[in-house]
Amino acid sequence: MKQKHFYSHLIETSTLSLKLGDMQLTQEERVHLIGLVDDNLHHEILDTVLSDLPKEQKKTFLHHVAAKDHEKVWDVIKTHIQDAEEKIRKVAKAVIKEFEEDIEEAKKATKD
Repeated sequence: MKQKHFYSHLIETSTLSLKLGDMQLTQEERVHLIGLVDDNLHHEILDTVLSDLPKEQKKTFLHHVAAKDHEKVWDVIKTHIQDAEEKIRKVAKAVIKEFEEDIEEAKKATKD
């Protein structure tokens, strides 16, 4: 089951799931790939946020992320990062686009 993150309300990955559904994959393979997408998104978003946070706020932010206290996570983000939601959407869109391109390449390779 997909994990809910503090940014989950900002990101839509259903297009990836649909594209993976068009491929001849086992359920286990599909779940594994969705997990990889989720992990990659999570790391890229954390990197983006941490890069913009002041040094003294990084530990607090990570503590709230680990505790899954989304309200406190957003308090830190909104206090210290301008246009944070847009930055998160932008990095997520880039990661998803990269995965979509990889899926399309894989589909072409299996047709040959």
